[in-house]
Formats: sequence, structure tokens, C-alpha cells
Amino acid sequence: MKGRLTILTLTILTIMALIGAVFAAPLPARSDGATQISGIGTYIGSGACTDLPASYTYIMTGDLAGCVYASVESGRCTQGGAYFETGTETFVGVYNGQPGTFRTNYVFTATYRDCPNFVGEIAGRCQHPIAAGSGTGVFESVRGRYDMMDDVETGNFPFRGHLQF
Repeated sequence: MKGRLTILTLTILTIMALIGAVFAAPLPARSDGATQISGIGTYIGSGACTDLPASYTYIMTGDLAGCVYASVESGRCTQGGAYFETGTETFVGVYNGQPGTFRTNYVFTATYRDCPNFVGEIAGRCQHPIAAGSGTGVFESVRGRYDMMDDVETGNFPFRGHLQF
């Protein structure tokens, strides 16, 4: 019995060591050459971003720093407070200290306590795939996307995503 316990113990320890090695190993680099980006978006008052006409504007800080000009194409509320919006955006700013622009075709979804009046946001998220061929400057030929999740407590919206040049 003592020999069996030793073999069983060694087998369990070997399996645990292998599992530990797998989880401790670094993740492989992305094979598509994409660069991860992140930062914070914040709505602004009038006067800060005035380069383009827009339904609304916000500022991005972090890996992307600049102004975003959003143009709403469609939006609708359900009786349960769910909101769905689509539109286009133009980012005007810098990446790694280099200026440029790109456009996105975004989809925003949220829930509100009072949806038609946009009061009491409960949760919100937005997907921003970059429109092919829309980049200028540092964003010439860029592909990728970034996503935002509204932080209803702070009133801002952290973003993260990937750019591929």
C-alpha cells in the first residue's frame, strides 16, 4: 500500500507541476502584429472639440489622445429601457506622438431607467470597428477596433482594443 501511495502522490505532483507550468508561461505574441491600446473617454462641454460638426463629442486620453466627433445615424429605445444606437465617428488626435485621423462605424447599447430621456444609465457599452481605408497620418492603412464600457459611477468610459498597421 505504501508503494501505491507514493506512485499516486508522484503522479498527482507531476500533473500539478505541469498545470502550473502551463499557467505560468507567458502568453504568445499576437501573430497578426496588432498592438493593444487602452485609455479613457470623457464627454466634454461645448468649446473643447470644434473641428467637425457632430451629434456629440468626447475626448480620449491614453494610447489614443484627441477628440472624437460622433454622428448618430439611428437610435431607438424599448419599453424596458434598452437603447440601441448606430453611427459614425471621426477620431482626430495622436498616437505615439504622431497626428492622424480615422473613422469608425459604431454600435452603442445601454439600459436606462428612463430611456427616452436618457436618465439613469444602468449600463452601456460601445463597439468601434475602424472603417477600412479611412485613416490619415499615423493611421494611414490602420485596421482594428476599440471597445468601451461605460463606468456609470465615474461618468467616463474606459476603452481598450487593438490597432494593426
